[in-house]
Amino acid sequence: MARTHHYRRRVTEPTELDVTTFLNLMVVLIPFLLITAVFSRIAIVELDLPAGAGGAAAENPTFRVEVIVRESGLEITNGSMVIAGIPKVAGEYDLPKLASHLLSLKREHPDANQASVLLEPTIAYDYLIQVMDVVRSAEIVEAEQREPIQLALFTEISIGEAP
Repeated sequence: MARTHHYRRRVTEPTELDVTTFLNLMVVLIPFLLITAVFSRIAIVELDLPAGAGGAAAENPTFRVEVIVRESGLEITNGSMVIAGIPKVAGEYDLPKLASHLLSLKREHPDANQASVLLEPTIAYDYLIQVMDVVRSAEIVEAEQREPIQLALFTEISIGEAP
């Protein structure tokens, strides 16, 4: 006699996924990530190339500041002659002194907005950014106010290589 195996046929229903633990994790994780996220502000500065020697000459030559960043220090020129030379102090550029010179130039020429920042090839990029920030604006503190005022100096900045 042959043995017959009788297998009971099991009826299986598809099982459901239990997503409650995953949802609990998301409920906690999303607010945590939103609170700790650093929202950065991206600022774009428009730069121009320095005006070349070619082309038509300007009828009314306007005052233009040039800040030349050299290994030895900073030079402020008007394109034809050196206005001021600022040597390095303890191996660093004297940016507060640069700001005071530029502030006095802005007082002498209030309508001038153009400036050039010219660098020697060996100067680090970080110094370009620092000098551009000083050329663009300065903080002044008036006697009756406690908080410094942000004053725009030369906002139309061109960059290039130092002669």
